[in-house]
Amino acid sequence: MKLNMGSGMNPIRGFVNVDKFGEPDVRHDLESFPWPFKDSSAQLVIFHHSLEHMGQTADVFIGIMKELYRVCAGGAEVMINVPHFRHENFYGDPTHVRVVTPHMLDLFNLEKCRKWVADRMANTPLAIYHGVNFVRERTEIELAEPWATQLQRGDIDQKRVDRDERIYNNVAREYRMVLRVVK
Repeated sequence: MKLNMGSGMNPIRGFVNVDKFGEPDVRHDLESFPWPFKDSSAQLVIFHHSLEHMGQTADVFIGIMKELYRVCAGGAEVMINVPHFRHENFYGDPTHVRVVTPHMLDLFNLEKCRKWVADRMANTPLAIYHGVNFVRERTEIELAEPWATQLQRGDIDQKRVDRDERIYNNVAREYRMVLRVVK
C-alpha cells in the first residue's frame, strides 16, 4: 500500500489519499489514533507539505511518528517535504504548527539515539523511548532566490549558502527528506 498523508487538494493516483478535509479516499484526522490501517501494511508514505500542519503538542507529534512506524512495513520509504522553518512560507501560514527539520527527525533514529546516550549527549532519545526507528537516508534543501541562481552561476559557494541559511530568513524554501523504516 502507498499512502498520501494529508492529501488535501492534491490526491495522487495509485495512492490511498488520506485527509480530514476535502474528498480523500480515506477521511481521517491523522492526529487521532489509531490510524485505520493494518500494522506493517504501507511500503511508501508521502507527507507533501502536510506534516508541518500536524502535532502542535509533543505528545500528538510523537503519536503520529509511532502510528507511522506501526503502519509501515520494514524497509518502507517515508518522503517528507516541508517548508523550511526560516522561510516566510512556513511562518506566514497560521496553520503551520510544527517545525520539521532533519535534526528533529534524527531523534527517531535508534542507532543515533543509542550513540547519543552512550556519549551522554543532551539529545532526547525518542527512538528509544517510543520503540521506533527511522533512518534519514536523504535530505535536499531547495534554495530561494537569489541564492539558488547565485549558487548555480558560481557567484557564491555552498559554504556561503550554509552560513547564510543559519543566520538569515528566506534563504532556503523547503526541506525534502526521505526516511527508511527499520524493523
